Amino acid sequence: MAHLFICPNCGNRTTETERNAGFRREARGCAKCGFGFLFELLDDYYPAPDAAFFACDQQGNVIACGRGSFELTGLDDEKVIGRPVNDVLGLDFANGDDPVGTVLEWGVRKLKQPVQVNAEGDLPAQATADLFPAYDDDGGMLLVLTPDK
Repeated sequence: MAHLFICPNCGNRTTETERNAGFRREARGCAKCGFGFLFELLDDYYPAPDAAFFACDQQGNVIACGRGSFELTGLDDEKVIGRPVNDVLGLDFANGDDPVGTVLEWGVRKLKQPVQVNAEGDLPAQATADLFPAYDDDGGMLLVLTPDK
């Protein structure tokens, strides 16, 4: 069975037959940019060219800002690592929903979630959020924000 992966740093998608290479137990890294880990997808996913990637730990704290994050929010790793993603990005989901909490608690995907992004020192922007849980022992989540046109 093929496993689909996406790199939160460069957005490169890969298909592998094994989650771990050889006898290693560590998470698979990106062969294109060298980023330390990949997110496994259940289905093939094609992010928009202007999408912004944010990797979070199991508590919802940002552990890496990936491709497009600086362009969308003006924030980089140094300013946000270790801080809650909802606070850093000022995420305001429609109907007061909390897809971040749902993804982290239940390990389910939440796709095409309308959200207003109020990143620190930036003007509010409308976007669509796709959230993917990490299917490994470390847990966590990948948040992909696509700005509305």
